[in-house]
This record gives sequence, structure tokens and C-alpha cells, in this order.
Amino acid sequence: MEDLRATYRLLTHCKHIFHGRSSPNFHNSKRFCSSGRRYHFNQPSEPINPYIGNYQQEFQTYKQPSLSLGINQWYRCRSQYRCFASQATIIQRRPDFSTISSEDVSYFKKILGERGVVQDEETLDAVNTDWMRKYKGTSKLMLQPRSAEEVSQILKYCNSRCLAVVPQGGNTGLVGGSVPAFDEVIVSTSHMNKIISFDKVSGILVCEAGCILENLIAFLDNQGFVMPLDLGAKGSCQIGGNVSTNAGGLRLLRYGSLHGSILGLEVVLANGTVLDMLGTLRKDNTGYDLKHLFIGSEGSLGIVTKVSILTPPKLSSVNVCFLACTDYASCLKLLLDAKRKLGEILSAFEFLDHDAMDLVLKHLEGVRNPFPSSMHNFYVLIETTGSSESYDREKLDAFLLHSMENGLISDGVVAQDITQASSCWHIREGIPEALMKAGGVYKYDLSIPVEKMYDLVEEMRVRLDASAKVVAYGHLGDGNLHLNISTPQYDDNILSQIEPFVYEWTSKHKGSISAEHGLGLMKANKIHYSKSPETVQLMASIKKLLDPNGILNPYKVLPPSLFSKAEICTE
Repeated sequence: MEDLRATYRLLTHCKHIFHGRSSPNFHNSKRFCSSGRRYHFNQPSEPINPYIGNYQQEFQTYKQPSLSLGINQWYRCRSQYRCFASQATIIQRRPDFSTISSEDVSYFKKILGERGVVQDEETLDAVNTDWMRKYKGTSKLMLQPRSAEEVSQILKYCNSRCLAVVPQGGNTGLVGGSVPAFDEVIVSTSHMNKIISFDKVSGILVCEAGCILENLIAFLDNQGFVMPLDLGAKGSCQIGGNVSTNAGGLRLLRYGSLHGSILGLEVVLANGTVLDMLGTLRKDNTGYDLKHLFIGSEGSLGIVTKVSILTPPKLSSVNVCFLACTDYASCLKLLLDAKRKLGEILSAFEFLDHDAMDLVLKHLEGVRNPFPSSMHNFYVLIETTGSSESYDREKLDAFLLHSMENGLISDGVVAQDITQASSCWHIREGIPEALMKAGGVYKYDLSIPVEKMYDLVEEMRVRLDASAKVVAYGHLGDGNLHLNISTPQYDDNILSQIEPFVYEWTSKHKGSISAEHGLGLMKANKIHYSKSPETVQLMASIKKLLDPNGILNPYKVLPPSLFSKAEICTE
């Protein structure tokens, strides 16, 4: 017992507001120092005074003042051009798209009522602007349908009038995919937020696209189940948007992507056709599985209105530990050991580097260093989920002891209750907010073979030298790097050093330029770094088949150059 206590340095720290994580049943095992004392190697133990945090604002609702984009302004010299904070993202408004008229507004009011048609300038300013305040459209109209039938009427009319449309959920995207590029009509799914059914035997949930992810998590928690998807933006993002971007998140290591969890969809096509693919069967091999076309299509092929999703049962034993490592190689070895020794109970394996931790400590209210005596080069958050407290804890004990003895861990925290677990997760989930508060940030969401992942970070630091801070964190368990370049303000000279280098490097190492955020407007012209010309051309053919007039989320996902100027809207 004493040997084990001497092995770990266990810390009771930081009480924060619980963020709705799936109510784990953490256990105050005497073996793990629940007395609230800190243990060091060959040193006396010392009592810990808990810190009471005052964290009241989740990162997805943080409002950043308008940022100067230099040459990359929201508006360029002429109004028909738009350039955003990413190189070579200059686009021209399609001249064949119509503009909103009073007759259009009158029609929409007939089918939606006065409340379903929003023209208020203040509201429109918010929905025209993305969360990072990099992308800003000029839409004069937002529609708020309450059913698939109303969405169908909207799209049928817009298609006949050649009015471009942008589907919008919680507007938490990071690549400009959920806001207008110009004056497109915004179709919000926020009022389509009903839970339709839940089968407690199969765990199959059917709901409308506008359900907020955190509300679904809470609903399922009360039913004894969990969502297979969890994101830092869960308080604002909607399940329809999650599906449309094929969001990955914190649980992908355990439950896989939404391509595996989604059993069925209801989707409205550009011409108003309602596709009923809302199956609830685990097995269905009758023809092509068309739902997969819409998972990750970012609203460019159709608007998702209902979702059927398979949810796993909530397990009773959850453990969270926050560990420090001296180098990236140790993180990789720790990941391999975790897969081997924790096996089926491993549910999350996240990492962040020194610069990410430094930003969180400087810019997030109510956060303290779990290891106050020193800063470390790398940090790893591990979560296990299982059905047996004693079995899971025994496996975790053995894993941590082995990792410490082999020099893979230089320090560590094991959460003793749900509050401490939430504190650990808050450090990881709070990084995006800290980056926003620090100033301008260039964000890159990349899939890279894990052994090469941090090489890009180090090369970028050499490339940028002292002109910017390079911050790295992400889902190490599934090879997803969130590379962030933090600057006091946006600077075109810095951007020219980042792009296209970051895309070329990723392509050279057989990675993907979009792991989970999507392509949106930011990367539509960059898709060739990850997909062959033949593959991209086939995607364009599918787009033309399902949306021949190109009204759904134009300028996003695929390069606009693939669509000939001769292909104009037809009634």
C-alpha cells in the first residue's frame, strides 16, 4: 500500500461546475489517497486546500471582439469578392443566384408564420458570423422551420427561385461551413428539437436535427445510456450539425465515428424531396446505404431533419487520470501500453503540450496547474469506462504502476470523484477558449500517423520562430492533431508561412487536412491535398446529381471551379 502511494503523486484539486459529462460513478478508494493529501517520492505527505473555481462560461459561447484580418478582410475591394483568413479562399458570388425580394419573404411567412421568418438586424448579425468571428456573411433572412415538411417547402421554393441556402445548427463550426459566404438564406434547424422515441432495450434514439447535444446527453443519462459522441461545444452544437460534419470528439476511440453509430436519417434534398431513411435496424443490406452520403457532407447534398442513433448503455465505473510526460515518444509508448493493458475499458486518450497548458493557465478563469511545482513538456488525459469498479481499478493501478516504473510518466493525478474528473476534462476542453482569449488563432484539424504527428509541430515552430506560438493538442488515441498558431492578431505574413506548408506536409505524410471539423469554406479549395482528382470529380458528380442548381451551402466542401459557369440555375 505504502509503495503504491509512494509511486503516485495524487492530487485533489480545482472544483469547477460539472459540464454534463456522463455522470461517472467515481470511487473514493482508500488505496488512492482519498484523504486529500499529496504524495511525493521519498517526501512527507502534505494536506491540500481545495480551490473553488468560478468558471461560468463554456468556450462555445465566448464572444470575441471583432478581429483585424489585414489584407484577408471579410470584404474585399469589390463587394462581389470575399476573402477569408486562409490563403487562396477568394470566391466570387455566383451571378445566377437570385436575391431576396419582398415576394419571397411573403411566401415564407405564409408557410412559417411571422415568428419563423427573422429579419432583425441584431439576430442576423449573430447568425451571419461564425464562432471564431473569422467568417461573416450578409444574409438578410433566416428561416426557422419546425418540421421536415416546412423544410421541404422552403427548399422547393428556393430551388425554383435559384435562392442559395445555408443550413445552420448551433453554428459552432471552425471552417466557415455554417455561415453564409454572401447573402444566402439561412435555414436554422433550432426549432426542430424534439426527441421522437427511445428504445431502452436496443438503445436506439430517434430525434430531430435541432436537438442540442448536451440535452441528448442529459436525456440518455437519465435513461441509463450515453451518447457515443461528446464534444467541447456540446452546450450549443446540434445533432444535425454533428451528423452533417461527421463530428469526431472525445469518445471516438471507444465508440467509433458517426458512420458506425447512425442507423438512419431523414434528409430533405434541394428540390424539396424528403428522403425517409430513418431506419432503426442494426442490419439492413437492401441496396445502397445512402445515409452515408449525407454524414459529413456539411449540408451540401441535403438538410438532415431527423436522426436515428445507436447509443451504448452507461457503465457504472469511470476513472480519469491526468498524467505528465517528458517527451512525445513517452506519450506514444503510453498510448501503446494503454491499448494493451487497459484494453476494452479504455475510452479516451487525449494529449496536450506545454504551450497548450500554459495558455489554459493564463487565460481560463478558475483553472490551476494540477502539478503546481513545475510545468511539463506533455500531458495526457486517460479515461476508462467499464462495469466493474474493482476490476477496472485493478487494471488502471497496474497500468499506472508499470508506466511509472518504466519512466513513461513523470507525474500524475487520479480523480477521486466527479468534481475532480470534471476539472481534468476542463483543462483539455478549455483550450479552444484559451486560444480565442489569447488573440488571433490559425486552427488546423489534421489526421496524421501518430508517430509523425508531433514532427509537424516542431517543424512549424522552427519555421515561425518567435513570430507566433505553436500550440498542439488533440485526440492522440485516434491520430487527430489540433494544430493552432496563436498570435496577438491576424497577420498575413505569418499566414503565408503556415499555408500551404501545413497542407503540403500533411499530404506528404499521407494524412488528412480535415480530421473532424470538415472542409467548409476554409478548405474547399484544399481538398486535393487529401483526395485524388478522380475522387473529387466523383464527389462533384454526386453534388450535381442531388443539387443540380447548386443552391445548398454553395462555395463549401468542393472547389467552386469544379462547377462550370455555364451550369446556371434552371427552374
